[in-house]
Amino acid sequence: MTTTGMLDVTADVLTKFTWNYVQDNPALVKLYEKGKVSQWNATTDIDWTPEVVFGEPDPEMTPEAREMIDNFMGFNSPDSPFAGMNENERIRMGWEFQSWMVSQFMHGEQGALVATARLVETVPDIDAKYYGANQVADEARHVEAYARYINDKLGADHAYEISAPLEALLVDIMTEKRWDITYLGMQIMVEGLALAAFGMGNVLFRDPVIKQITDYVMRDEARHVAFGVLALKEAIPQLSSAELADREEFLLEAIDLMYQRFLLEQVWERVGIDVEKGKAFARNNPLMIIFRQMLFSKIVPNVNKLGLMTSAVRQRFEELQVIQWASTPDSASEELAAADA
Repeated sequence: MTTTGMLDVTADVLTKFTWNYVQDNPALVKLYEKGKVSQWNATTDIDWTPEVVFGEPDPEMTPEAREMIDNFMGFNSPDSPFAGMNENERIRMGWEFQSWMVSQFMHGEQGALVATARLVETVPDIDAKYYGANQVADEARHVEAYARYINDKLGADHAYEISAPLEALLVDIMTEKRWDITYLGMQIMVEGLALAAFGMGNVLFRDPVIKQITDYVMRDEARHVAFGVLALKEAIPQLSSAELADREEFLLEAIDLMYQRFLLEQVWERVGIDVEKGKAFARNNPLMIIFRQMLFSKIVPNVNKLGLMTSAVRQRFEELQVIQWASTPDSASEELAAADA
C-alpha cells in the first residue's frame, strides 16, 4: 500500500547461504573485477557547479537536437495538443519531460537497489552474491546522484512520483521469491529498458549536470544487464515446461507494463493538457512510437539469448515492432568483449 513517500511490499523470501566459496564462473568473475575498478563518487566525480534553471533555454542545443525535440513533442503537428504553444511553453514542455524522465530513473534505480539486495540474499552461488553486492553499491550511488540533481538543481517541486506501470512492475518483482524471476524483472526488463533510455535521454536533456550523471550511470548499467544475462543463462535451461510458462507469463506482463510507461499521463496532467488527448498523442505520434521501440533494443536480444523467445513472446515483440533487435548482440557478449578490449 502506498502512503506519503512510501511503498510497503510484503514478500515471502527464501534466503540462500552457500558454503562453497570456489569462484567457478569466469565470465562473472571478469564482470565483478571490472565492477570493482569502475566505482565513482557522486560527490566528487560529478561537476555540480553549473547552474541549472528550470525553464531556461539551452544555449548549446544543436539545431538537430532542437528539430528532434520539436518533432518528438509534436510541436509542428497541427493535430498535436502542443500545436498552439509559444516558444516559452515549448521550452517548459521540454523541461517537464526531462523532470519526469529523471524522476523515473531515480525511482527505477531505487527499485534496482532493493531488488539487487534481495538477489544477494536469494541467489545460490557465490559469484552472483559477490557481483550483486557490488551492484548494490552502484545502485545506491545512482539514487544518490539523481536525487541530488532533482533536489539541488531542478528543485523538489519539479519532481514526479513513480509512474503507475513502473510501480506495478516493481511490486511484481519484489513479491517474487523465485530468484530467477527477480533477475528477469529487474536485470533484464527494468535495467535493460533504462540502459536504452539513458542514451536517448542524453540527446533530449538540457543541461551538462544531468548528462554527466547519466553518462556515469550508463557505464554501470551495461555491466548490470550483462550480469543478469550471465546469471540466467545457466538457470533457464534447467527449468521445467511449467516453470518456463510462468516466466513467459511474467515477461508478457512486464513487456506491456514497460511499453505503457511512456504515455506520459503525469506530464499531461501537470501542464494542463487533457490526459486522454495527451495519451492518444503519445500512443500514435510516430517519433514517440520509435522512442518506445528503441527502449526495447537491449531487452529483445537478451530475451532471445536466454532462450525465452517463446512463440507468445515473439508475437508480442512483433506486434510492438521490436523483433528486429533479436539478431543484435546480447548485453553479456558486448560487455565481456569491452572488458577484453
